[in-house]
Amino acid sequence: MPNIILVGTQWGDEGKGKIIDMITQDVDYVVRFQGGNNAGHTVVVDGRQFILHLVPSGILHEDKICVIGNGVVVDPEVLIEEIKSLKKKGIKVDTNLLISDQAHIIFPYHKMMDKLREAQKGKGKIGTTGRGIGPCYTDKASRCGIRLADLFNDSVFHDKLKENIDEKNTIFCKVYGCDGFSFDEVYKQYKKYRQYLKKHICNCSQVLNDAIAIGKSILFEGAQGTFLDIDHGTYPFVTSSNSTAGGAVIGTGVGPKRIDKVIGVAKAYTTRVGEGPFPTEFSSVMMEKIRTKGKEFGATTGRPRRCGWFDAVLVKHSVRLNSIDEIVITKLDVLDECKKIKICVGYRIGKRLIRYFPSDIGSLWRCKPVYEELPGWYQDTTRITKYENLPQKALKYLNRISELIGAGISIVSVGSDRKQAFKV
Repeated sequence: MPNIILVGTQWGDEGKGKIIDMITQDVDYVVRFQGGNNAGHTVVVDGRQFILHLVPSGILHEDKICVIGNGVVVDPEVLIEEIKSLKKKGIKVDTNLLISDQAHIIFPYHKMMDKLREAQKGKGKIGTTGRGIGPCYTDKASRCGIRLADLFNDSVFHDKLKENIDEKNTIFCKVYGCDGFSFDEVYKQYKKYRQYLKKHICNCSQVLNDAIAIGKSILFEGAQGTFLDIDHGTYPFVTSSNSTAGGAVIGTGVGPKRIDKVIGVAKAYTTRVGEGPFPTEFSSVMMEKIRTKGKEFGATTGRPRRCGWFDAVLVKHSVRLNSIDEIVITKLDVLDECKKIKICVGYRIGKRLIRYFPSDIGSLWRCKPVYEELPGWYQDTTRITKYENLPQKALKYLNRISELIGAGISIVSVGSDRKQAFKV
């Protein structure tokens, strides 16, 4: 089995968790390479729902090794609660979960900073989850962040934490007019986390490269989606890490020559959570219909997702950015009751027609979608188990998507359960 990167091709929430769970059957390791507990992967197995925020989705297969890479920012409190929750549900976690010692740690001051900054933006708010992800990555880039390796060196951890809390408390007091944090309380609390996590800590790069050397295969699990990437997304309405395929290399310490395939995941329509431009967004009536049928509420925050028609310009851009070899289409069944279905094939900005995704956020706000319209199949697809048994109009829709984005479709999903997906 090759080493595979799996990424979202839209604004996240494409159903990656289920597809990761499906592909995990054929690999040995599953590694998460970016983001934090601002992401959520939902997997349904025999009617049981599992929502994972930091632990890779492969954990539901007890014979696989799961790794949280160095590109992830880790909130120890959230991670420990997630581990405990999985154990209560009978999922093996003790010996098959590893965490990079180079991963940066989220502290309470990161979460407070996140919320205060967002509140101050007013109409210009980003739509952050408030979980401290951005401020933690900010500290990482500013070279004052604290990594898990530091947590296990008491003198280093003590000094770094003291410097950070002193600095942040000054900002909280003088800029935001609020109280800060007690060094002693945070220090004691995180020392307790250290004892719980100790057995999971590893050198991620060494573990994964050693595995490749003896013929093991790896699935690199992306969180969020391409258009939330800090460099290539709809900036500034993005996340704080590289959610594109290139992030897998940086976020794990596995070189690019070790990657064999990139798989992209896209919904049969489009969704996004939070603020930012969204050219194909539905009207309120259609929005409510698709949101309800697709259960479009954030796995992490519960926020309702904005919904719209499939944007082929958007996904074609993702195919190029990520060097995607094949695409997975999820939630095809959500469109079962649509008499007519639209695909965006270009944008109009004033009188100008463009067929590429603009970088300028001002232009993107002004984009009006240009649609192709196809007839809906108006037929239940949730019980279908073979690609060729899909309604002819559904097959026509999928084939047109493939033509427009320049990538072949390899898997189609027609429901939330693990069994409701099939290869093309």
